Amino acid sequence: METFLITKEEYHSLSEKLNNIIELLNSKNRLNPLSETWLDISDVCLLLKISKRTLQAYRDNGILPFSKVGGKIYFKSSDIEEYLLKYYNLAIR
Repeated sequence: METFLITKEEYHSLSEKLNNIIELLNSKNRLNPLSETWLDISDVCLLLKISKRTLQAYRDNGILPFSKVGGKIYFKSSDIEEYLLKYYNLAIR
């Protein structure tokens, strides 16, 4: 295996370029919402261990945002994760 030495300035330049690439990739994902996983009602009910009626109440009360296409309802996985994190509690011992 060959070893290379680089200067501090070269390292920072390379690090900055990598960060720019990561930022660009992240912005592309934000611009394309279909790159995210979309879940249907049964998927969300299984994930949250709730009934369809409870999920309906979450929709009616604006707790979980959703999209309706041709009579079928979808939820973004990131919205489900955000909801779970919002109510995440650490056990205090």
